[in-house]
Amino acid sequence: MKRQLFLLFMKKAVFHTLGCKLNYAETSSFMRQFREQGFVVSDTITQRANVCVINTCTVTEKADRECRQIVRRALRYSPDAYVIVVGCYAQLAAEVIASIEGVDLVLGSSEKFAIFDYAAENFRKEMTPRVYVSPVDEASGFGPGYSFDEGRRTRAFLKVQDGCDYSCSFCTIPLARGGSRSQSIEESVRQAEMLVAEGFKEIVLTGINVGDYGSKEDTSLLDLLDKLVRVPDLHRLRISSIEPNLITDELLNFWISSDVLVPHFHIPLQSGSDEILRQMRRRYMSGYYRNLVYKIRERAPDACIGVDVIAGFPGETPEHFEETYRFLVDLPVSYLHVFSYSERENTPAMHYEGKISPAERTRRTKMLRILSEKKRRAFIERFIDNEVSVLFEESIKNDYITGLTREYLRVAVPYREGIENSEATVRITSLNGEVAYGEIVQWGTHVIQGNGSGKSYRLPVIQ
Repeated sequence: MKRQLFLLFMKKAVFHTLGCKLNYAETSSFMRQFREQGFVVSDTITQRANVCVINTCTVTEKADRECRQIVRRALRYSPDAYVIVVGCYAQLAAEVIASIEGVDLVLGSSEKFAIFDYAAENFRKEMTPRVYVSPVDEASGFGPGYSFDEGRRTRAFLKVQDGCDYSCSFCTIPLARGGSRSQSIEESVRQAEMLVAEGFKEIVLTGINVGDYGSKEDTSLLDLLDKLVRVPDLHRLRISSIEPNLITDELLNFWISSDVLVPHFHIPLQSGSDEILRQMRRRYMSGYYRNLVYKIRERAPDACIGVDVIAGFPGETPEHFEETYRFLVDLPVSYLHVFSYSERENTPAMHYEGKISPAERTRRTKMLRILSEKKRRAFIERFIDNEVSVLFEESIKNDYITGLTREYLRVAVPYREGIENSEATVRITSLNGEVAYGEIVQWGTHVIQGNGSGKSYRLPVIQ
């Protein structure tokens, strides 16, 4: 009872994150700042709070709209809360956000890591909102960034890179986050060691363009990985996403041969049509991408390969879409992340001719998502009756506990006490949706690559 009363009178801050894993990593750093200042923190905005922090994304128009909805939802539960909006949408549309009733503080990309410096004293609501947004070309700060689910010690996300020097015609991220910049190898290793000491067994490297790591500091992603894989007691190192043109043979060889780097590659494609890729200002053609996927598949037959693709880009004729669809049907990849093209202010694509109707964008997106479901199911099915290494998490549902394999398969087994945050060899027995079910055959075995069976498989063609 005393603890309940104590919590009742403590200051409380709630947080909501939109967008990518990098945003989640940065939100974790905000939460730590508030905790250090004596706040009780939560990632659930439907709780009553003194302060509400919303970390925004601006990749699609839907993300913009969702930001406005989240602000209003937070105020329904905490009508007197001091509302802070930060992140990419705040950088690009500060005045729009400031016009939303109830918003008190808007911080841009450079300012967001110093919330306590910019907020009103004691987070007191004022007549007009405060707006602090520096021009993006002045965004030179990096800011801390590592995240994990509160109370869990399985997988953490470590931010090592920010910003982007690319000029893809559909993307606002360089406008929102500035140029590419990297955290030093020494600081990245220090943070990784700290996370491992906290009990994390897997670290996921995040950034806007992770493959560009170190390009301005006379170093490289390969140099960073070479140091990180040596961190004692780190079981797994995963890379969230990497541009295809930045996967060199040297990097690929190191990746596949490492006992710590997992065989999971998430590689943006965006289109299987060379003409559309040129319009998108991508830095590769479809033939290069195809060869890269087959090179990975040849060297790591059981690797998980994920693909980003955009449907309905301006000028994408039915023939262009069919070209992309057939390209992906024939490509031995494991799943697709499909996005409908969204017009973004201040991007070249906004002014391209040949706009695709929203209904047609939706139809094409649905086709690709159905294809993704087939690809993912075929990928998981190949592991049935074989053994995989599973790192179990801490959520239990219907007496089952789940975890991820090195190949990014979600696996469920019957719960047993003490299984949380441990690694075991599991024989896959069945599949239900996107979750594989199995039985533990050995504790603590670290299956380095593939499915542990010594067999190799060729991904089936999906029609």
